[in-house]
Order: sequence, then structure tokens, then C-alpha cells
Amino acid sequence: MKPFKIYRGRTVAIMNDNIDTDILIPKQYLKSVRRTGFGAYVFAPWRYDDAGKPVPDFPLNRPEYEGASILISGDNFGCGSSREHAAWALQDFGIRVVIAGGYSDIFYNNWLNNGHLPIVLPASERAFLAELTPEEEIEVDLAAQEVRARDRIFSFDFPPRWKQRLMEGKDGIDLTLTYIDDIEAYEAASERTSNTVVDKG
Repeated sequence: MKPFKIYRGRTVAIMNDNIDTDILIPKQYLKSVRRTGFGAYVFAPWRYDDAGKPVPDFPLNRPEYEGASILISGDNFGCGSSREHAAWALQDFGIRVVIAGGYSDIFYNNWLNNGHLPIVLPASERAFLAELTPEEEIEVDLAAQEVRARDRIFSFDFPPRWKQRLMEGKDGIDLTLTYIDDIEAYEAASERTSNTVVDKG
């Protein structure tokens, strides 16, 4: 997992509240446990019409937002059924940061576990970010817990343990391996105990 410290990118806004995982990646596309190949289907019910053709006005289909990697959205983002594919689909499309009014717990943790940043900002600050032009970049500074856009700075709260993990680029396996000496010592002791013959005579 790559360390996340300071990230710069362009924004795209989909300001609906209660965007659920069926919108982020519909169930008919959940045919793989690989983390790639889902980007083409993210937001599929809104992104394509009934004939499967792109809806021209949908933000992710507009050419001026190609390459945008910071999604600005509404409240309760990622609600609905539990599926890590929702995080994979956004990631595969190129989204690295989501800025919303709040998240479902499951999506929040899935997004973090994939090395990406979920930020919570109030509606007025998100409205400002949503009005940025497609060419403008913003800066997300995890160490300072700040979003910087034009001459504005928005501070956000973030769980300290996740902040450390993201900044160090450590996933769950990496964290486990930091205790490898203790794990190996425990396994060696367990093996010695299991191999000990108890004399009952």
C-alpha cells in the first residue's frame, strides 16, 4: 500500500445523498474477487441508459472531468449492502479521495483498507468544492488534516490510528508483520510444548 501524505488532484461532484453500493457497483457485476476491472461499471445505473449507452450529462461521462480523482458527494455515502467491490470500483476508475457529509461504516472501512481517504466536511464546504472548475486542483494534506482549494483551507477530523496507517502505507498484513518476532517466538514455544512427552510413571 502506498503511503498517503499529501495528495493533489482534480475534483468531480456527484452531490446526491444516500448513494448506496447498488449504485456504486450493481450486483450483476460482482463476478470477480480481483480488485480490477470494475471501473467501467461504477455508478452504472446513472452513468448508462437502458440501452447501455453513456448518459452525456452524467459527470463521470463528461470529457472535462476525465482524470478527476477526488469525488465530492452528499451525506451517507456508501450505504446499503456490504460489498468491498464498491471501493474497488471507485479505485479502479481512478478515485483516490472521497469527500462527503458522512459514510456507512462498512464503506468507510473498506475505503480505508484499500489505502484511500474518506473525508467528512460540512455541506457549505462541500458546496464550495463542488463549484470548482474541472481544471482546478485541490490539495489534501493528511498530516495537517486539511483540504486546500484556492485561498480556502478546510480542516477535517480523522481517526489517529488510521492516519498513522495511511501515512506509513501499512495494510493489515503489514501491521501483522510488525509483530513477526513475537509471532515466531510464540509458535516456537507452542511447538516445544506440543513435542514435550509427559512422564506419567
